[in-house]
Amino acid sequence: MAFTPVAHPKFNRIKKKLPVSLRLEIDREVGQICRDPAIGEAKVGDLRGVRVHKFSHLGQLYLVAYTVDEANNDIYLLAIGGHENFYRDLKNYLKV
Repeated sequence: MAFTPVAHPKFNRIKKKLPVSLRLEIDREVGQICRDPAIGEAKVGDLRGVRVHKFSHLGQLYLVAYTVDEANNDIYLLAIGGHENFYRDLKNYLKV
């Protein structure tokens, strides 16, 4: 059963500023997430309910944060970025 990706505005803003090769890699990784939502690591504490999938591109580690809505078969893509300050920024984004 494949899930449908739904991108939050922050995800789209960040993605459109990235190089084309990285955007294509993100699309491939999102496809993997949609096929198997359990691929990402489930977070605890303030980020409970959020999963984070890590992948590397040209030697750089990137993270994709998402939530899974099994009732509607949707994957909500929250944020993408490098590891530095990723979780802090994600917490601040989710508080708003």
